[in-house]
Amino acid sequence: MTSTAGEPDRAPVDVSRETWNAQESDTPIGAEAERAVRLMHAASEGLLPKPSRQRIFTVANQKGGVGKTTTAVNIAAALALQGARTLVIDLDPQGNASTALGIEHRPGTPSSYEVLIGEIPVEAALQQSPHNELLFCVPATIDLAGAEIELVSMVAREGRLRTALAELKQHDFDYVFIDCPPSLGLLTINALVAAPEVLIPIQCEYYALEGVGQLLRNIEMVKAHLNPELNVTTVVLTMYDGRTKLADQVAMDVRAHFGDKVLRTVIPRSVKVSEAPGYGMTIIDYDPGSRGAMSYLDASRELAQRGAPEQAR
Repeated sequence: MTSTAGEPDRAPVDVSRETWNAQESDTPIGAEAERAVRLMHAASEGLLPKPSRQRIFTVANQKGGVGKTTTAVNIAAALALQGARTLVIDLDPQGNASTALGIEHRPGTPSSYEVLIGEIPVEAALQQSPHNELLFCVPATIDLAGAEIELVSMVAREGRLRTALAELKQHDFDYVFIDCPPSLGLLTINALVAAPEVLIPIQCEYYALEGVGQLLRNIEMVKAHLNPELNVTTVVLTMYDGRTKLADQVAMDVRAHFGDKVLRTVIPRSVKVSEAPGYGMTIIDYDPGSRGAMSYLDASRELAQRGAPEQAR
């Protein structure tokens, strides 16, 4: 379909396998409706292989505004949509992941704070998302802001989250995503000790790799002294703007640095993705036909394929 007058050029095809592939409709609204139908039927397509073991990801980047929480909750929601039992642990005192999943996190709500300091088992803080019966969250409240100070004097302070997660075996989660604050303090260290995999979102803008070096050094320190299984397995490029040469250059630089750890799917810059948390939703539920939703669906499938048993690929 050729572009009509006044309609912006379509973004490059390589942003996402499905994001821009709705040209069979004559109008943008029709194209979005078709994408929404495809996404909502994703669970019945049988394309998502089950991991051979529970996969736990720490989603980390101490640089703020890179799409860290957005990536964590939307990939989790996309996996749950496709039949994977998924948990998000909110370790950010701002509680943005809890908000996006529609989870109650007012002061006094059982949360990751009480879990970390040992007041309650992690099971007591579990909440089911109202948008999907397979999607769960351990919320964060403002109380978590003081946890950094309280943890300093505690025994085995770096491994408290790992100890707590050991109690979740009976829930049989396929995927666990730990959303970290934009810092490299004790909360992030607890997340790195608790997970064998690190997922790093990197925005396609100036200074994209600035600060990532420090994060990688911290990961190596945690691996050497506290968690030998820890590895960066996944990098997600976010906020891609196909109209700029800068975005392509950043993507090339990140791929050159991290190689095949970078997902092929790139998440485009999207106003609707930013709007969704204001309604207590992920983009998957807020606007399932949007480019952002389709991109996160593609990213979730790619992540699942990479961790699938060889025979299921």
